[in-house]
Amino acid sequence: MSERERPLPHEADPAEPAGSGDPAAEAEHDTAARRPGGLEGHTPEPEPGAKAAREASGPLAEPDAEEDEDEADPLARAQRERDEYLDLARRAQADFENYRKRAAREAAAAGERAKAGLVRELLPVLDNLERALGSAQPGEEHLSDGVRLVHSELVGVLARAGVEGFDPAGQPFDPERHEALSTRPAQDGAGSGVVLDVVERGYTLNGAVLRPARVVVSG
Repeated sequence: MSERERPLPHEADPAEPAGSGDPAAEAEHDTAARRPGGLEGHTPEPEPGAKAAREASGPLAEPDAEEDEDEADPLARAQRERDEYLDLARRAQADFENYRKRAAREAAAAGERAKAGLVRELLPVLDNLERALGSAQPGEEHLSDGVRLVHSELVGVLARAGVEGFDPAGQPFDPERHEALSTRPAQDGAGSGVVLDVVERGYTLNGAVLRPARVVVSG
């Protein structure tokens, strides 16, 4: 090769890679290769943390089909909301109806208890009026007539309230309706366990025993 054909020191050989022969260029080339982007045409390796995060996150959540349908069809969404509100209204109406019936039953039971308490307070008054009529002496008709009038009016008021009296004389003793005060030997062929005398009449309220009859039973 002649002196004319030999390349000058500062000219780069086309067959030689860029940066070869120049220490500064080679250092810059190595630094670019180590960067995240790398050299042109070189795909960088994914960072370990990013890959683990993608695997942990799992597949993306698919949108709810019902929400998509509602967004696509406003009429379907309105009908679904209407059905929900109607069902809620029916449940509220059923709860209110049950509450109304329960309150009515409790009010009726409270009224019956109050009436029973009042009648129990009046029964001794009725007993005293009957004793007064039984002990009336001849010549006291004007007093006995007044007592009899008060007695009949009180009996009528109690009857309209569902109160009825009963006299079990001569009937078999019933512990659910009678209260035995004493026993006495049977007379006139009466068997044992028969009501001989009635000290106080018994009373019922709407068919239920309000006060048992107080009686003397044959022994």
